[in-house]
Amino acid sequence: MVLAVDGSASVTYDEFGLIAGGMAAALKDPTVAAGLTGTSILSLLLWSGSGQQEVMTPWTRIGSAADLAAFADGVDNMPRTVKAGTTAIGEALLAALTLLGQVPAVPRRMIVDVIGDGRSNDGIAPGPIRDRMAAAGITINGLCILHEEPDLLKSYSEEVIGGPDAFAVTCRTYQDFTEAMRQKLTREIKGPIV
Repeated sequence: MVLAVDGSASVTYDEFGLIAGGMAAALKDPTVAAGLTGTSILSLLLWSGSGQQEVMTPWTRIGSAADLAAFADGVDNMPRTVKAGTTAIGEALLAALTLLGQVPAVPRRMIVDVIGDGRSNDGIAPGPIRDRMAAAGITINGLCILHEEPDLLKSYSEEVIGGPDAFAVTCRTYQDFTEAMRQKLTREIKGPIV
């Protein structure tokens, strides 16, 4: 599973901290932790505008509770290293696709979680990349933070999510993010995940 996190200018530094802390808390949720431990390989990708994608945490096998706790702590403490610019979701998907090509295992399922608060407005269009990934059996799910764009789910549904059993969840504010992330991860842990 690639956790692909929006670091664009629409996400303030305080909001970025809420995303990081909320993801870490959701990963440590007992139901989520039980579902991920022993079956998953996770990576963390931070993205923003064109040419602004960075792997924050390389592929990490979650073989134990300690592995998951260490990964979650890394998420919680992730620095914001990409330039806080535009929103290039297509390029984020391409970076995730490249990352999936480097998985140190033969995956049974491949999931990319695109987490953001705005529609793509830079770089290549996400739709064709999404279609290419979906055709390869990759699932792209979304978590839409609606505080600035109340209709963001429509954009994600049309351009971002795709592949087997794809879905998106929403939260109205960053304060609701932890619960939305927990719900999304709980829904995803039906089988071995990369």
